[in-house]
Amino acid sequence: MPESRELTLGEAVREAMAEEMRRDSRVFICGEDIAEAGTVFKVLTGLVDEFGTERVLDTPISEAGFTGIAVGAAMTGMRPIV
Repeated sequence: MPESRELTLGEAVREAMAEEMRRDSRVFICGEDIAEAGTVFKVLTGLVDEFGTERVLDTPISEAGFTGIAVGAAMTGMRPIV
């Protein structure tokens, strides 16, 4: 049985996203202020260093815009996280 450890919700979210991105090169993340800033709460800090700006995308403040990006990407076989 693996050793248990305590994580904050933010740490768990970041680790889960990073694990999926390592496992599957089709997974990418897009949203507002997520790349360089790592989100307002710094949850995604470090992901752009590991995966680059091609897989961690900052988008304009346009829910319709980044939802459209994600839908189109999913239709072509990508696995977006919005």
